[in-house]
Amino acid sequence: MENEARALPLAGMRVVELSSYVATPLCGMTLAQLGADVIRVEPVGGAVDRTRWPLAASGTSLYWSGLNKGKRAIEVDLSREEGRRLVADLVVRAGIVVSNADRFRELSYEALRARRPDVIHVLLTGRRDGGAAVDYTVQAATGFPLLTGPPDTAQPVNSVVPTWDLAAGLYLAAGLLAAERHRLLTGEGQQVRLALEDVAVATAGNLGYLAEAQLSTSPRERDGNHVYGTCGRDFATADGGRLMIVALTPRHWRDLLAATGLTDVIAALAAALGADFTEESQRHRHRKVLGELLAGWFEAHTLAEVEAALRDTRVLWSAYRSLAELAGLLPENPLMALLHQPGVGDHWAPGAPLMMDGRQPPPAAAPLVGQHTEEVLRGELGLSAQDLAKLREDGIIRSAGSGERP
Repeated sequence: MENEARALPLAGMRVVELSSYVATPLCGMTLAQLGADVIRVEPVGGAVDRTRWPLAASGTSLYWSGLNKGKRAIEVDLSREEGRRLVADLVVRAGIVVSNADRFRELSYEALRARRPDVIHVLLTGRRDGGAAVDYTVQAATGFPLLTGPPDTAQPVNSVVPTWDLAAGLYLAAGLLAAERHRLLTGEGQQVRLALEDVAVATAGNLGYLAEAQLSTSPRERDGNHVYGTCGRDFATADGGRLMIVALTPRHWRDLLAATGLTDVIAALAAALGADFTEESQRHRHRKVLGELLAGWFEAHTLAEVEAALRDTRVLWSAYRSLAELAGLLPENPLMALLHQPGVGDHWAPGAPLMMDGRQPPPAAAPLVGQHTEEVLRGELGLSAQDLAKLREDGIIRSAGSGERP
């Protein structure tokens, strides 16, 4: 296992992480899965997000355990100057820090750069001006919930997936690696800043949503599960199943019509409407009548019959699954491995989605509160047993086994 870890592309990189919730922990875990030594710093008693749902029967957060796999964890009293100085020493030693808080002077970019000019300081804020924001408030501020949901819904519909947190976490990792490459080439450190709200606004711009809002006289409206601008929606089957069907290309469309036996019917409809359904814009413009014709075929067949008809086509499709149904398939998925997580037990957990040179690093357990406190301070800062004992006695540090939650 040690030789495998050394072969990972970020082996030898050390990152100090001061973070909570989704974006910055995801950044750190992404780097850890690629071989970096990520040291998660938590306050005494553990970070506030260690109790977030969902929880195991023991009370251990499945959420926290999932986002912090493969890291080392130390427990330091950051409310005291001695604790902050200790963490600053770690950052100076490691050379890279990622955080979603900038309230401690000793851990600011300016203070750390004064001690190590080539330090890389990666900071996530809620808004560009440094104001607070979370994924749920960013969703509200950027318009997407007003496009989500069925057409007859007047209320905004937030996504249950924290999209902007996830995108921000990966942006942070990319920015950190870009800064590290710049340092390798020039010897210069820098601060990397990212605002969560900017991630959402940039995405809305990159997808053309903001340009459309500026230039179009007809604002976009919510349209259920229809895929905007092309042919795609969900269909129910005779036995209560449901599938998502997408036909992006002319080949997809031809295969869908052939599978459903509607080629001649749709050709007659196209002639009557003067439409060319080989163009996806035309398929979207006439989505209601096309959808009704297709829905009739799906409603006359069972899910198994539909799957058999579509299996050898180029049509993009998937039956809807619950999370419980997906969980039942995990042992067959090469992304997953059986992981023993303290406080949780054995369960199937994902490794890194990235394939590097044909290899996919397996998952590693998330650390207990303070699990590596003494190991890190001894190995990274050279503190002696007496030094550590004094820090414990003064309440500056704690270690796993001192009564903290997992």
